[in-house]
Amino acid sequence: MAITREAAWEKLCEWTESESLRKHALAVEVAMRAAADRYGAGEADVDRWALAGLLHDADYERWPDEHPARIVAWLSENGEDEVAHAVSAHYTRWGVPYESPLDRALLACDELTGFIVACTLVRPGGISTLKPKSVLKKLKDKGFAAKVERTEVTAGAELLGVELSEHVAFLIAALAPHADELGLHGRRSNATS
Repeated sequence: MAITREAAWEKLCEWTESESLRKHALAVEVAMRAAADRYGAGEADVDRWALAGLLHDADYERWPDEHPARIVAWLSENGEDEVAHAVSAHYTRWGVPYESPLDRALLACDELTGFIVACTLVRPGGISTLKPKSVLKKLKDKGFAAKVERTEVTAGAELLGVELSEHVAFLIAALAPHADELGLHGRRSNATS
C-alpha cells in the first residue's frame, strides 16, 4: 500500500474536525475490514478496503460541494487509484460505474453503517442488544435518521448480491467488538460517560 494507516488518519484529521464524522469514518473502516474478508480476497484486501472506509468522506466537512473530488485526487496522487475509484463511486447518484468488489462494498457499508450507529445511540443496550429486525423496522421509519438515504442502503445490498437483513446482521457483528472506541453502548452508558 502506498498510503499508511497513520498517514490516512492524519489526512482525515487535517480535513475533518467533527468528532462525529471522524467516528463515522472509523466505523466504516471497521466495516470495510470485515467486508474484505467476506466480499473480497481476505487478508490481501484488508488494508486497502479499510483505507477506503476511513477516507471516503475525508473532504466532506471542509469542501461539501466538491466532495469527493479532493480526497479522490489525493488518493490518486498517492498511488491509490483503486481506492480513489471506490471513493468516487460511493454514492449511486454520481453515476460512477461499480467495477470491483471494493466499489460495491464501500457503497453497501457506508450509509448502512451510519444508520446502524444511529440505531445504537437510541437503545439503552446499544449495539449489544441490536438485532437486524430492529434496524429493518427503523429503516421504514422515514423520520428516524432522516438524512440516511434508504435507496443507497438497498442499492448497496443489491450490488453485493445479498439480502438486506443478512448484510445488516453482518455489519452489526463487525461493529460490535468495537463498541468502546465507536461509542455504540447506547443511551444509558453514553449519558454517564
